Parts: sequence; structure tokens; C-alpha cells
Amino acid sequence: MVKPVFAIVGRPNVGKSTIFNRIVGERVSIVEDKPGITRDRIYHSAEWLNQDFFVIDTGGIDMGDEPLIEKMRHQAELAIDEADVICFVVNGREGITAADEEIAQLLHRSKKPVILAVNKMDDPSLHEKLYEFYSLGLGEPHPVSGSHGRGFGDMLDAAKEYFPADKPPEYDDETIRLSLIGRPNVGKSSLVNAILGEERVIVSDIPGTTRDAVDTAFKKDEQDYVVIDTAGMRKRGKVYESTEKYSVLRALKAIERSNVVLVLIDGEEGIIEQDKKIAGYAHEAGRAVVIVVNKWDAVEKDDKTMREFENKIRDEFAYLDYAPVVFLSAKTKKRVQHLLPVVNQVSESHNLRVPTNVLNDVIVDAVTMNPTPTSAGGRRLRINYTTQVSVAPPTFILFVNDPDLLHFSYRRYLENRIRDAFGFAGTPIHILARKKRD
Repeated sequence: MVKPVFAIVGRPNVGKSTIFNRIVGERVSIVEDKPGITRDRIYHSAEWLNQDFFVIDTGGIDMGDEPLIEKMRHQAELAIDEADVICFVVNGREGITAADEEIAQLLHRSKKPVILAVNKMDDPSLHEKLYEFYSLGLGEPHPVSGSHGRGFGDMLDAAKEYFPADKPPEYDDETIRLSLIGRPNVGKSSLVNAILGEERVIVSDIPGTTRDAVDTAFKKDEQDYVVIDTAGMRKRGKVYESTEKYSVLRALKAIERSNVVLVLIDGEEGIIEQDKKIAGYAHEAGRAVVIVVNKWDAVEKDDKTMREFENKIRDEFAYLDYAPVVFLSAKTKKRVQHLLPVVNQVSESHNLRVPTNVLNDVIVDAVTMNPTPTSAGGRRLRINYTTQVSVAPPTFILFVNDPDLLHFSYRRYLENRIRDAFGFAGTPIHILARKKRD
């Protein structure tokens, strides 16, 4: 299911980032904070009244050395292109400025739903200034205070009215939904073509749910696949050329619709920070992951090169230590035949369910080999029972005497023991602690 996109736009110093932080600040992820993930904080998931959506803070988009007015225009254009609903933030204390009017004109032409948020309305006596903002022609102004969190309920209620209705699942559970993510020019399209160009592959194009997307369905060795559209990871043109970071949103959309994600790395250029940012979203979304090193044909190598490159991947992507690595060349098609068997393996792991009695035997053995930790006050963690509550990703609940006693290091130890026993190649594992009820 694709989450709606709520983009926050406006001129500098009107409080866009404060509003962004306020909207996403209450969300608590079940994914533990593992070292090595580099987050790009201008994108985040949020939830309002059981509706999940993406929030974008366009104030965090860097436009290089362009003049301020050009930066604002480009940021608004980016939001218009990607968003389902736009939040236009103005400063209620300062009133309407020429920059506000210019952005409003862009929003008018977009025909997108716009929520007008009049920020810094901390004092109710300021509300009489709201009336001047009707002149922007963007509907009812919503008074908010980003610093105090006031007015957000009404604003988000109004936004939710414009979010697209949920659609039923596009594909059956047996179809592997596959997306390729990575920075521009890493070879995503070439790899898709290489996969589809293999013999005995039946291919058809079908409309996707993302804007202007066409997914590609194919079958190989009796397994159905769908390549989720990622061709639009970055549009051509000045705006997208000057904001590499914005391609992350397109990766997020692809990840949401996938159950297996191929994270592509340029073997010739090596690993850069952007690779870690994009890969981190696949991990946090709980998708099965395969790391694909493309352009391996262009790398000067000896018998140690592949092992050294993989070691570097393990160092840089510490949080993806469960993900298999495949080296290939989309251009020459060398080693491409190894990719789909790995995809099948990680998809199976992603949906693997472990018998409860066998799982508890593994946990008991793990505790026997390495006893549970004790707190500073001398209280020891006691694990009474363990059960798997879901798949995709595999999620386990430990019923314990006190969830606070489950330290990150011991959680990691238990994860490793579960992996040793059952495999789970290519998929994250979520381990949650719940207090046992007497």
C-alpha cells in the first residue's frame, strides 16, 4: 500500500521544520536503533487517526548556490510534483509577503490540495490577523503553533480529507514484488533490462499505483515477479539535477510497495553516504534486502578484491549484516543469473514462520549458554515464553518479567541465535519485549 505524501512548503523562517518535527515526533518505531544507519531527516513516516503517511520538510532541501527566490520556487515545484497534499506554511505575525504570494501562485497552478497553515499563532489575540490570509485564495487558514503544538489536530484532519483512498493489494501473496533502489546512474534500469532479457522470462507491463508508473510483471521457473517502477527515481531537468537527496522519496515509494528490495551500489565508484541513506529506509521498513554491486566488470580485481569489497560493505552497512551480497554486471550480464535465486531465498526467509515449541527450545538454549543480564539494582531479566507474531518481517515477542531489562546487546545476541537456528537470510528480525501478566 502506498502512503500518501504530505509536503511542507513555505519561505525561510516560517517554522517549517518545527511543524515537521511536531508531526513526526510522536511516532515510535519498533525497529531498534542500530549503528550505521544514516538518516535523512527531511523525510519521515507519520500517523494521524490510523492513517500512515510520509511527511517532507522542503526546508531541508539544499539548492546549492542558487538565489533564495529560486531555491524557494524549486522547493515548491518539487513538493507539487511529489505530494498528494501540500501544507503551505506562512508566518502569522509577519503577515503576507511577496514571497508568500509567489509560492501561492505556484500552488494555485498545481491544482493540488493545499492546507494553509498560519504558524506562530501562540497568542489567541493574534487570530484576528487570520482574515488577511484569505486573500491568498487557498481556502480556510488554519492557525497553528509549531513551538507549542497547538492547532495540529484541525490541520491534520483537513489534510486527511484529501489523502487518496486505500486500494486493495495489487498482487497476490505468491508474487514477489521487487524494487531496485540506489543513487542515480548506478545501473537500475540496465539491471532490470538484464533480468528481463534472460531466456524463458515472460514479461508484461501493467499500470502501477505510483504516479506515471508502469510495473513490469514476469515469470521465471514458475515463480511470478513484479518489478516495482523505479525509473522515475530522479526526473531529468534542473530541479532534480540540483537535489540528489530528493530521489530518496521515490525510493521510499518503491520500498513501500515491495517485499524484496535490491540496494544497488556502483562497484566502480564504491560506497558513498547516499547509498547508506537510501539503504537505511529499506531496513527500517522491514523489507527483505539484497545488496547488489553493479558494474563489477569495470573493476580491476584479483582473487582478493571481491572479499575486500564485501568486508567494506559489512563495515559501512553494519545494520544490514543479514543481507546477502551479489556481484554482477548488468552491462555484460555476467553473474546476473545468480540474482533471482538469491531473491527467492530472501523472500522465503521474509515469510518464514517458526514453530513455537522449536523457537522456545532455541531461546532456552541461548539463555543457558549466555545468561540474561541483570540491572544495576541486581534484577535479572527472566524470559518466560517466546512466540512469533507475524512475518514479513519475522517478528517475535518475548514475554518477560520487565521489558526494560532487555538490553540492546542481549536482544542482538538473541537475534543472532535465532538466525543461527533458522537462517532468515536477507530479512530483518524484530524482537519485542512484553511484560508477562501474572
